[in-house]
Amino acid sequence: MFSLRSGFLILTVTVPIALAANDTLFKIPILEAGEIYMKQVVNSRLMDILPSYMNLYSPLFYIQAIVLGVLGYFLYGIIFRPIDRIRVLGDVGYRPDGKFTKKEIARSVKKRRVVGEIPPVYPNGWFGVIESWKLKREPVYVSVLGEQLVVFRDEKGEAHILDAYCPHMGANLGVGGRVVGDCIECPFHGWKFRGYDGKCTEVPYSEKVPDFAKIKAWTSAELNGWVHIWYHAEGVEPTWKIPELKEITSGTWQFKGRTEHYINAHIEEIPENGADVAHLKQVHEPLMAAGTDLTKMWSKYFSWGQHIWQASWHQLPSPDEHVGCMTVDHDLKCFGFSLPFVKAHVTALQIGPGIVYLTIEGTPFKGAWLHYLTPVEPMVQKLVHNVYMHWSIPNIIAKFFMYTEAIQIERDMMIWNNKKFQAKPVFTRTKEDSLISKHRRWYSQFYSEHSPRLNFQKDTLDW
Repeated sequence: MFSLRSGFLILTVTVPIALAANDTLFKIPILEAGEIYMKQVVNSRLMDILPSYMNLYSPLFYIQAIVLGVLGYFLYGIIFRPIDRIRVLGDVGYRPDGKFTKKEIARSVKKRRVVGEIPPVYPNGWFGVIESWKLKREPVYVSVLGEQLVVFRDEKGEAHILDAYCPHMGANLGVGGRVVGDCIECPFHGWKFRGYDGKCTEVPYSEKVPDFAKIKAWTSAELNGWVHIWYHAEGVEPTWKIPELKEITSGTWQFKGRTEHYINAHIEEIPENGADVAHLKQVHEPLMAAGTDLTKMWSKYFSWGQHIWQASWHQLPSPDEHVGCMTVDHDLKCFGFSLPFVKAHVTALQIGPGIVYLTIEGTPFKGAWLHYLTPVEPMVQKLVHNVYMHWSIPNIIAKFFMYTEAIQIERDMMIWNNKKFQAKPVFTRTKEDSLISKHRRWYSQFYSEHSPRLNFQKDTLDW
């Protein structure tokens, strides 16, 4: 409907102008030219095929055209554009208090909250640094895992990750740097550093390049729509590979949208939810429409529907002991009746500390959520979800499921953002609590002797 009306509008402009345009037209005053234009429109056969309500002399017609154009733009966005939902600290996960905004409360909680006896803040493993589509010709400065990095593509299209600061005078290569061949050029004095090993290859004003002039080049891999970095506190090379999702690389599954959240918590607390099957009923049973506020989602107005979850978690055997697996069966009941089109079986593979590949199979669809969890600060995590579904699935369907996932994550965030890490939890002798204990033992393999820890310094008035 929108494209048909657009066609009519284009015809009303282009056809009469083509009929009326001649040398004389451009030599007469503009008001007379407009009059000639309108006469040509009225006398043309175009008026015979236009609907009666499309009266070009009526101001209402032009108001309707503008309204339809705006509505068409928003409908196009809803139906065809991939979702891009971004929530920073203070947007969700906190409750306003009096005159204080959520952002003010977020800053306050971050300062005064009891953190607890937390494990090391940066575990070892593969982490997502940047989505591939965001890395074009210009270098990108990234701060993750306590490191300052520059990510860039060389002229052959290969992605590289280097330390961000030039060893010469400390300029940030990711801010104003330029890609030249397989190198990045410093914006300050033009020193060039090779992407794959960080070696300085040229100093513009010197015939000889010092042998020790180099910066750290990080082990990286680009796969499944992401540029990854390997981080290990002991300098150990990668001990496992990131699995390729062939449905993505072949184009069978296409990108349908993303969400991005910033969470005030220790990194281990977020994947731990995968083994915490007991929290599913308490946090995720109420309908999506009940919202993200844990105190309001149990409203009687939404009690007619519930999400039903059946879940389990286990560690994969060697040589894949770095992978944890959560399986979930989901059902949605409304007035006691199951809705078959939202039934789904989910398999979530936690690959190391920072990557989850979640495949979902339902009645009308099959696809994958890619979860990338990367520490921005010791107690601030960036969580990005990418959704991929079969190319034939309309974006509006993918948006529905992505929005549902976002609501469920934002409920968890109200807990993560405000909780204390319990190093020695009080567990019951149940299967539910035993899974959390097993997950913590499994996750401990990603810490090593020199894994960075958060050091607290008590402020005093002593000089």
